[in-house]
Amino acid sequence: MLWYLINLGIIAVFVGLFLITRQTNKRWSKINDYLGTVTNTVNSIRYGNLSTKIEKLEHPTYQSVTDSINRMVETLNDREKMIIEYQAELMRQNKLLESVINSLSDGILIVNEQLQILRATPQISEWFGIKGHDIIGKHITDFLQFTEKFSLDRLNNKDVFIKHTPTNNFIISSIKLSLDDNKKRYVLIIKDITNEREIETLKEDFVATLTHDLKVPIVAEANILEFLLSGKFGEINEKQKVALKNMKSSNKELIELVQIVLETYKINEKGFKLLKENIKLNGFITEIIKDITPFASLSGLKVNFKEGRDIKVTADAMQLERVIKNLINNAIAHSNTKKDIDISTGEIPGFITISVTDYGQGIPPKELKLIFNKYYSASKKFRKIGTGLGLYLSQQIIRSHGGEISVESEENVRTEFCIKIPS
Repeated sequence: MLWYLINLGIIAVFVGLFLITRQTNKRWSKINDYLGTVTNTVNSIRYGNLSTKIEKLEHPTYQSVTDSINRMVETLNDREKMIIEYQAELMRQNKLLESVINSLSDGILIVNEQLQILRATPQISEWFGIKGHDIIGKHITDFLQFTEKFSLDRLNNKDVFIKHTPTNNFIISSIKLSLDDNKKRYVLIIKDITNEREIETLKEDFVATLTHDLKVPIVAEANILEFLLSGKFGEINEKQKVALKNMKSSNKELIELVQIVLETYKINEKGFKLLKENIKLNGFITEIIKDITPFASLSGLKVNFKEGRDIKVTADAMQLERVIKNLINNAIAHSNTKKDIDISTGEIPGFITISVTDYGQGIPPKELKLIFNKYYSASKKFRKIGTGLGLYLSQQIIRSHGGEISVESEENVRTEFCIKIPS
């Protein structure tokens, strides 16, 4: 009986172990199936399939993990949509920018520090006579010829010759790109200025022809006025004499204006040919003041020159006289206080100086940098005669001597022009 009970107990134990093992295997099978599902989902996400989700399970432990994974997939899906939208917007902006750049009349090149072309606009391809991407990697000197040695860091409106388009005029400028990869790249902007050069030439030729033709009758008029004042055509009364003198003064101003225009044209065409000589400034300036005193007197002004050491300077006497007279005339024209005009000479290291100072309306600070520009004229604001070429011509004359003209001014106090010529 005892033996029977022992055997029955052993059988029961084995049956229990069997049942437990079977249940455990089922649970492990479910775990393995779930882990397989998670693994497949993760692999799908890894390869870009964000539509995959894990089905809901009734087991609370598995369900929390499932919900977390599904929420992560939804978040990634939303982010992907945002990224796609951003990429589409970037593409639109890039196409817009490229269209704008390609529509420019100027040509644009991007090059590296070895002067190899990295990118070019269609206008460049047309000027260079090369199609599409064939231009990439080429050296810019295969297409461009510079008039002088150049550095990419210092190209600013420099003349350049394009071998494939030899009949046109071009200028080139450069801008250094600031990037994070420490590689040097430059944007080269090439502009076709053929039309501008042609217009400028036509304008200069027209002005030169016009002023040359004008000068003949003006000089003839001056001679007639001189004859009238000298009584060669009969005596004249005092009122007539005053009128004729005023006409003579106006005629002289007109001749000087025409002469300035002609001289400016000659400078642009041929430059200056200076006939330098040794000049003693005391006597030289005194003679200039004698010539200009009648004109100053008409404005109620006096030109003062305090002679100091008789400094010698090497210069073209005729051109230097023209500059000094122009500065004095400007001082007279813009001195509205009836205060005298002062002229002085001096010496600074390496230079002889000649200063002309008036105590009139002065020059506004924003105009100080403009007064030596071609055709700029402050006279226009005060309804006075002036082309704006006088100071430009004076600057060119002094520069041709290796010197410079500077100006300092305080409105309604004083204005001083200083000529510096190498000693």
